[in-house]
Amino acid sequence: MKRREFITLLGGAAAAWPLDARAQLQVVGFLHPAAPEGYEPFVGAFRQGLGEMGYVEGLNLAIEFRWAHDDNARLPALAADLVRRRVAVIVAGGAAAYPAKAATNSIPIVFSSGSDPVQLGLVASLNRPGGNATGTVQFNDSLITKRLELLRELVPVATVIGVLADPRTPTTELRMASVEAAARGIGQRLRIINVTNPDQFEAAFVTIAQERIAAILVPNGTLFTNNRERLVALAAHYAVPAGYEYREFVQAGGLFSYGSSNSESYKQVGIYVGRILKGENPAEMPVVLPTKFDLVLNLKTAKALGLTVPPTLSAFATEVIE
Repeated sequence: MKRREFITLLGGAAAAWPLDARAQLQVVGFLHPAAPEGYEPFVGAFRQGLGEMGYVEGLNLAIEFRWAHDDNARLPALAADLVRRRVAVIVAGGAAAYPAKAATNSIPIVFSSGSDPVQLGLVASLNRPGGNATGTVQFNDSLITKRLELLRELVPVATVIGVLADPRTPTTELRMASVEAAARGIGQRLRIINVTNPDQFEAAFVTIAQERIAAILVPNGTLFTNNRERLVALAAHYAVPAGYEYREFVQAGGLFSYGSSNSESYKQVGIYVGRILKGENPAEMPVVLPTKFDLVLNLKTAKALGLTVPPTLSAFATEVIE
């Protein structure tokens, strides 16, 4: 029998199992403030990590997804629902870590965080979390200075750089404080532009054009990640150079990104969930730190914007899209 036929047969057999057999599957809750459409690559990476630990959805594992669709106010109720269902582990992406932590002190939680989880109160320390939560961190805030420097190198005429911000996100205040401190350190003027839904994107770019803001930074956030194609299209339409945190924006046509891999983070989340399901204690599992930071450049976009990419920057890039 061919491998593809075997996999198809196996999937059909799993779907046909009686309910009492399927009820024996390990059940993992997946709580996220975003909508599923924008996070398909990261969910795929999460499943890959689970697979490396021997867990396959529908075979020996079930995943209960709870998406807040960019409405953080829904997260506490969604977290409480997963607790009532007595899932074995709760995966919490971004801002979902806080309501998950508030909802249970017994069910293990594996988070993917962009900010320092010690500073946020999620764990006691990075090496020994000490509670029911552990996970991965990308330290996006600490890379803001580097993104500002990269944007200034690409757009040296930018006397004012805009920063999009979603004030509904719990970490926004901390992140904006970081970016403002970074700007002061290098003598860069900033303009913070708040947006809370996709309908406000167009008005934000009109403001950017009217105020002659020469370039913008788009931080991490579910509002932006879920709508990356639209943001990239608006930046192109208004001819605004923009820097991002994740390579997925550059793949969609953005100018550049600098940071760790969100996909790698979610893959590691899957590995940690598998280890917990096998009996490990999250209190003793160190928070996973990024091992590298990637600069991804889109030379086609740079050319369309009339920008000259310094050879030293191209040489520094991890990936160049032409």
